[in-house]
Amino acid sequence: MSAGRASEGVGCITWWGFSPALDLMRTGPVRREGEVNVLLVGSGDPRHILKTIAGLRSEESLHVWVIENSMEVVARQLLLLYLALVPQENMGFNEKTEVFLEVFGNSEIRSQTEETLRRAASQLSLCVTEAMETAAHPCLNTTLLKFKERDELARIFKLWNPPHSPSSSSEGSVPIVMSKVWDYRVRQHLGTRYDSRKGCFDWDLTMKLHEKGGGVINKQQYAQWRERGLAFEMREGVYQSTNPSLLSLRVFHQNGKKVAVRGYWGDIVSSPYLSFGIETDDKSLLQTQNGQHIKTAQDVSSANVQALFQWLSSRRGCPSAAQPETEREESPEQTDQKSVTVNDLMRLNGISVTFLPLDSIHKLPEKKKYSHFFNTIYLAASCVHQLDLTMKQIAAPDAVVVMELAKYILDLNKEQEASFVKKVASIALNAGFEPWHEEKSDDVHAVFIPQKE
Repeated sequence: MSAGRASEGVGCITWWGFSPALDLMRTGPVRREGEVNVLLVGSGDPRHILKTIAGLRSEESLHVWVIENSMEVVARQLLLLYLALVPQENMGFNEKTEVFLEVFGNSEIRSQTEETLRRAASQLSLCVTEAMETAAHPCLNTTLLKFKERDELARIFKLWNPPHSPSSSSEGSVPIVMSKVWDYRVRQHLGTRYDSRKGCFDWDLTMKLHEKGGGVINKQQYAQWRERGLAFEMREGVYQSTNPSLLSLRVFHQNGKKVAVRGYWGDIVSSPYLSFGIETDDKSLLQTQNGQHIKTAQDVSSANVQALFQWLSSRRGCPSAAQPETEREESPEQTDQKSVTVNDLMRLNGISVTFLPLDSIHKLPEKKKYSHFFNTIYLAASCVHQLDLTMKQIAAPDAVVVMELAKYILDLNKEQEASFVKKVASIALNAGFEPWHEEKSDDVHAVFIPQKE
């Protein structure tokens, strides 16, 4: 049984990944020393970046290189990294976790969060428009992007922070009502099943997500997200401001002409809970009572993200003069986010994140700098076809290739999911990589190493 059309459920843009956050330093047969270079292709969000940083030893360093499919996803990655790097003295861990998850997984956000997003967009716009050879911040490095790509980022950030209206269309005249564009997607996806959508939501949750290992995802929360795109309702408040970071353009063909329509074109089935909310090292968060989970995927996401932020703080290049966290959280009125420029963000010892041009994947092998350069290459499910023989030229001799599988793309049936696994294995083999057989059984990612000569 399928509750809708797969292409409409997944959407045409990846706002979050279809797999939990992965520590890429622990993935593969050996843990490398010195600086590790990781290439992320189409990951969609910074979950792997944050998780890998959290797993680093104090003497280890990491350089992450990011290739995405659209500048709208690059803009959102920059926004989420910016929020993650806001110092504790400007935003306490609890508040930062709430704001991050709101922006990450909610179609509509609180007015306070909207104001934080607008200020971040203003700072990021300055960051990408300044013609500098060196990055304004090592974790927000856009200097290798093409000029037209940086111009596109500036345009997107301007849309997030318009002069007057909080959320505008590309013309700046008609505000986009997120509830309407979300409902349009749900109707397109379900078709004749729309009137019985609550049953469809319940089927996808209990017969798919729960069966696949997402049992901690709460029925009420999942149904609310499917209905209106609200995944994380962290505290009392009114969630009614459009989250502009989840809007993008989609080109349609009408009467022989191409028409670009701005709206919500991302996932409406699998959910943003997958990135941070279904796996945790704290097993108490996954306890059950009478067969029911005590905690929810929102609780798990919150705990995981807050722990990641604490790890980021521990990597700071200079000591923090912040108040103790308990005192900070009791005095939210002291928060001064206006002063958080890109230069004020935390700088993490030994950590860099560089964004590469959209068409980089097949150009990297042509550049001497990247010859046998990357220790780990990660490809999202939508990008596995990009792995070919040229990738061996940029992979280090002991490189690890990690490919996201289709387990959590819910509108695929079991046969399609199994077929995808075989397709991934075939692509890797043809590109000169073989399965890493020592890996524990994992149907979420497939791990490969270079074939022995």
